Amino acid sequence: MSEHDDAGSGGDDAQELGITKSKEYETGEWYAEVVQKAKLANYAPDGMSGFIITRPRGYALWERLQNFLDAKFKATGAQNAYFPLFIPESYLEAEKDIVEGFDPEVAWVTHGGHEELDERLAVRPTSESIIAPYMSQWVRSHRDLPLRLNQWASVVRWEATDTKPFFRTKEFLWQEGHTAHADREGAWAETMTRLDQYESAYQDFLAIPVLRGQKPDHDKFPGADTTTTVEALMPDGKSVQGGTSHYLGTSFAEAFDITFSDEDEADRVAHTTSWGLSWRALGALIMTHSDDQGLVLPPTVAPTQVVIVPIWQEDTKDEVLEYAEGVAEELEEAGVRVELDDRDTRNPGFKFNEHELNGVPVRFEIGPYEVDDDEVTVVHRPDGEETTVDRDDVAETTQEHLDEVYAKLYAAAEENLEGEVREADSRNEILGTIGQHGGYVKAPWCGDEACETEVKDQIAAEIVMVPFEEEDDRHGGDHDETCAICDDDATRTAYFAKSY
Repeated sequence: MSEHDDAGSGGDDAQELGITKSKEYETGEWYAEVVQKAKLANYAPDGMSGFIITRPRGYALWERLQNFLDAKFKATGAQNAYFPLFIPESYLEAEKDIVEGFDPEVAWVTHGGHEELDERLAVRPTSESIIAPYMSQWVRSHRDLPLRLNQWASVVRWEATDTKPFFRTKEFLWQEGHTAHADREGAWAETMTRLDQYESAYQDFLAIPVLRGQKPDHDKFPGADTTTTVEALMPDGKSVQGGTSHYLGTSFAEAFDITFSDEDEADRVAHTTSWGLSWRALGALIMTHSDDQGLVLPPTVAPTQVVIVPIWQEDTKDEVLEYAEGVAEELEEAGVRVELDDRDTRNPGFKFNEHELNGVPVRFEIGPYEVDDDEVTVVHRPDGEETTVDRDDVAETTQEHLDEVYAKLYAAAEENLEGEVREADSRNEILGTIGQHGGYVKAPWCGDEACETEVKDQIAAEIVMVPFEEEDDRHGGDHDETCAICDDDATRTAYFAKSY
């Protein structure tokens, strides 16, 4: 333990930093407090309900996730492009399922300045209707395929009534990929490649285990043949749709004339996909790992991975700071995102509380004892575990500690997921299990939407995922099980849950 007078207290300022709500008992209020006190986001002005202001620290999280995914997309053939924010109504109407699926959520522009527009413009709720016509122009021959485009942008869906920063807002940031292929096999492989990348984003970057499968037909993307999804379980027992990848079949290609001449010069219709992940992933990140002390971040995504807090008295200040600066320089040269907090206007206790609130994964404490012993005291943010390490090879040791913190966060989230997947064989058992425990309930299902509606009407839970057919031993009705709700033959396994 480092030698300092007041490491455990920071006075009134430290108390103001504290989280006052309980994650376990007041999850919604706690989440909002963490987002605001950790300076991730603010609510937009009055009259703009459903919008948020993303602060630099919050946007930095999005940038890091964006960079992680963008590298994966480019490594697998996608190229970034940008399309207009506004979509002519006639374009939106070209694919009837898009119109029907998004109509309640579309924001419309009717005037430009003082002039009424000849045609209404939709503020993009999704971009298939503006991207597909240009894919049609750019695809002529089988040699032009596959065509892989990705766009980083914002969209507006005017349906958010219960605003929760990053989870549910009228405008949100996301990426949307759009591809065209010569056949179903190529398009389906693309769909699964993007789902794999979303799974990796959660499990390898955000330290969140996920379930993967597909949406039931009645809940797939409008106009899609198949919608695949990764689902993450939150500590309050609700599911988050973490990212979706859609095999669109030929419906969009037919609507927007995405055709090509094959090797025999015959005209054929392309198979298309779309895939997207939004900053809802940040909401999942915050809610999964954070605690009653504030934000908790995996080292992979944390803007600052290590904070060094020097602890001195007047007669030891110079030697402590010189030692701390040397450690900071070595870490920076090794590529560690490090901050040396040498403010002399704040005491160590305040600094500890502030950096805990901000989610810095690892803290180095350096005082006279560490200088004398040529050591560093290391504290892990998730659990407060404290160890002392040699100053030699501190960069290598630091990476080991960052990996250990990541492993701790993933293990805790995995334990939560594994303990919250239960099975049920009847309607009442589904209702009772979700009502009492939350989490996921696996149940045999006949495939009829009406059976989901019975559950949804009772407890606002829905089918968030069904396993892929090749992974579901109920597919095809090979077993004697019956649907948990209606007693008809079960053909699939359904995962019921409440969701964000």
